[in-house]
Amino acid sequence: MILIKNAEVYSPKYLGRKDILIGGREILAIGNDFNLINVEHEVVDVKGDYIIPGLIDNHVHISGGGGEGGFKLRTPEIMLTDITLSGVTTVIGVLGTDGTTRTMTNLLAKARGLEEEGISTYIQTGSYEIPVRTLTGSIVDDIVLIDKIIGVGEIAISDHRSTVPSYVEFARVISQARLGGMLSGKAGVINVHMGDGEEMLNLVYEVLSKTSIPIKHIVPTHMNRNPYLFKEAIKYAGKGGFVDFTTSTTEVFLAEGEVKCSEAMKIFYDKDLLNMVTLSSDGQGSLPDFNKEGQMVGVGVGEVKSLFKEIKDSILNEKIPLEKAITVATKNTANNFKLTGKGEIKEGNDGDLVRLNKNLDIIDVYAMGKKLVEKGVPLVKGTYEK
Repeated sequence: MILIKNAEVYSPKYLGRKDILIGGREILAIGNDFNLINVEHEVVDVKGDYIIPGLIDNHVHISGGGGEGGFKLRTPEIMLTDITLSGVTTVIGVLGTDGTTRTMTNLLAKARGLEEEGISTYIQTGSYEIPVRTLTGSIVDDIVLIDKIIGVGEIAISDHRSTVPSYVEFARVISQARLGGMLSGKAGVINVHMGDGEEMLNLVYEVLSKTSIPIKHIVPTHMNRNPYLFKEAIKYAGKGGFVDFTTSTTEVFLAEGEVKCSEAMKIFYDKDLLNMVTLSSDGQGSLPDFNKEGQMVGVGVGEVKSLFKEIKDSILNEKIPLEKAITVATKNTANNFKLTGKGEIKEGNDGDLVRLNKNLDIIDVYAMGKKLVEKGVPLVKGTYEK
């Protein structure tokens, strides 16, 4: 067992100065002055540092992404410490543009490997394409029968790289995701990649207006990629839908009008809509820059570490309270994707914890009750990391 003492605990709600007892993979108790005489345990006195839930990154290309400019631009698989040093203890893996050389079997295998190395993993079935490329031949069967698959995505719309699905095709995928979720007790959410197309959320609104599918099953991501889409994000959240902002960016993207995540959070906070926001890194995905003719003129790679950077900026620069700022990658994400035992510091939940000093630097990281990072240095590395 591990006893973390004298922590300023944000669950994300502020609980005060508390001690946290971890046993096995879960949080056993939260309180003060535990009597652990004759019980073998390790004591970690954090001396007033903050303890927050382990972050959840809901959009990571764990098996690599990219390839829009040819085979040499396929990004490599992610390494464990790229995740853990960023304060992330749970990831949801996705494919992207490439559903041919990046397959669902690759994605599932990588997710299982990362979990063997120490973090929690889930995945979405499919890629940009419709018809959706699944493992079993069926979206419903994938979600119901395969433990790690919790939904569909990322399906691309309003993007020159999408398969330009019709309303009927798009609605059918969403309904199958919902049915799979209902039968399995999972979220059954469809992660929708939003491009720069002028049609924006038109296809989503058509599905919502012509069917009885609840808005909670459709989560558009990259909603901060331009000012026009960001305005749609405000509208969509006001209707009760979750929106996801992407933290990985480039100076070129920001110069072209992408809304910085911390600034987007501030606007939603002021509108009392921050509870409808999740953040994700698009980690290990390529960040291609296309000209007006659709030709790629530059490329970068998404980084998981951008997730906490934007949260930290929202606290220090935008003056959002810590307990509100961290919800976008903890409680909100766990609730939206129905991740049991995640997103909150409470008894019975997984021992996923991050220690921050008063400067909001990541010091220690615990995943499923095991310390993976200590004093900013990885104690556990991926199998092929030096």
